[in-house]
Amino acid sequence: MTYLETAAQFYSEVAQTPEVGLCCVQSTPLQLPGLKIPSKMQEMNYGCGTTVHPNELANQPTVLYVGVGGGLEALQFAYFSRRGGAVIAVEPVAAMREAACANLEMAAKENPWFDTSFVEIREGDAFQLPVADASVDIVAQNCLFNIFEPEDLSRALQEAYRVLKPGGRLQMSDPISKSPIPAHLQQDERLRAMCLSGALTYKEYVQRIINAGFGQVEIRARRPYRLLDAATYNLETHLLLESLDSVAFKVAIPEDGACIFTGKTAIYAGSEAFFDDLAGHILQRGIPAAVCDKTAAKLGNLKPSEIIITDSTWHYDGGGCC
Repeated sequence: MTYLETAAQFYSEVAQTPEVGLCCVQSTPLQLPGLKIPSKMQEMNYGCGTTVHPNELANQPTVLYVGVGGGLEALQFAYFSRRGGAVIAVEPVAAMREAACANLEMAAKENPWFDTSFVEIREGDAFQLPVADASVDIVAQNCLFNIFEPEDLSRALQEAYRVLKPGGRLQMSDPISKSPIPAHLQQDERLRAMCLSGALTYKEYVQRIINAGFGQVEIRARRPYRLLDAATYNLETHLLLESLDSVAFKVAIPEDGACIFTGKTAIYAGSEAFFDDLAGHILQRGIPAAVCDKTAAKLGNLKPSEIIITDSTWHYDGGGCC
């Protein structure tokens, strides 16, 4: 049995008998006025963070959600795009599709604004998304891509890039690992299906997003997720997994490399009112300006005595240098 077959069997089981807290972090679910989430849907919230960022959801975007789960985030996306077919949810596991449909029926009874036609559930997988090239505004997935082996992850990222419109956004939440996960855990197919052994390091995860063609990556949250303790998992030392929420934009990669925003700022402390590096970065004296990591490195090396670069906050939601 391949790891994908093991994952399909595992999620077929939890679709029929939900496991509360299967793969979640201790965070408050996104609260939206007038949105009621059925308890069954909440129990099946098999994710490690969130992909629903309200700042990205103006103008009723068309959303392709990969791996519908219990339908919670599909419902949340529909909250912002209240029209037929606004959310296309792609799911390979029949039992999960059936469970999500039932949950959305319950949601329609509890939310007067919601119609089940807003979410269309289609059979399919991340490697062959059943939509045309450049046809959706957003592709989203929560705690699915980390199940894939690295080369399959690259295939899924390239497929997401294919279906996005120019300027479209890939919104993801996945576990990452503070250090490489040992081979004996990577090869455990059930642990991989449970989102405990397929995580990449932050550096490798982001680089694969860039390798798929995305020219800008924004980190929305990075926080502790799970601890793989040494005794239980046969490790030399404890291994921390983190949850990473990101938004990657389908824009051209600049000649000097992709822009990655992790919440760094640049602060000019010189004697003049403004600093202009002639590359389009203008800093006002004493006022922090959000910058991508690439620009932060350049500015920090340019005038280290006059430009202060702050550390990554691991949160960024727009307004930066690029």
